[in-house]
Amino acid sequence: MSIIVRTLSDQTYEAVRRKILCGAIPAGTPLRQDVIATELGVSKIPLREALGRLEQDGLLISYPNRGYVVRPLTKAEAAEVFALRLKLEPGAVVDGARRATPDHHAAACAALAALELDQDRDGADHVTQNRLFHLSLIKPGGPVTYQLLKRLHILSERYVRLHLEPKGREDRARLEHRAILEAWISMDAERVDRLVADHIRSTLDDLHVQFGV
Repeated sequence: MSIIVRTLSDQTYEAVRRKILCGAIPAGTPLRQDVIATELGVSKIPLREALGRLEQDGLLISYPNRGYVVRPLTKAEAAEVFALRLKLEPGAVVDGARRATPDHHAAACAALAALELDQDRDGADHVTQNRLFHLSLIKPGGPVTYQLLKRLHILSERYVRLHLEPKGREDRARLEHRAILEAWISMDAERVDRLVADHIRSTLDDLHVQFGV
């Protein structure tokens, strides 16, 4: 059994990141570092390290003499991020399917099971589980592709949360995920490519409507 050691900076990063992604710290809000440090019971050093990582993730913007502000959600960013996912992700998932081992299949099945479990639990962070499921399909394809798409998924996570707010979209996403996983495990490359592209495209189309485009 492996032991994962998480530094205080790592724990602070996860705690603040979760607050941003779940909307507890809304878009456009300036971060009061003294308040957050007191709330989390940490000093300002690990907090600054965590905020720097969150800026690299694209969740925060820093301003001279003003500190950090939660990055706003915009239709332009949503269009750019999901357009990039649409260009890169279907092929990456196909590559993942072709290179996947039985261990990768088991990991993807476990990721989907964890996602569906969180979808049925009030207050669970199922959008993060959604990201982990999608990345489990990409991971067998190679580390560089995985890291590039991990970055895009982190940027898209708040938009996925926004997209899933209307009633019925969780059920649709559940069916789409199951179909993608089935095609991925059976190495049906053409179907995987089409299903992943349709899944991303439908999310972007819904976001265009939500942003009033």
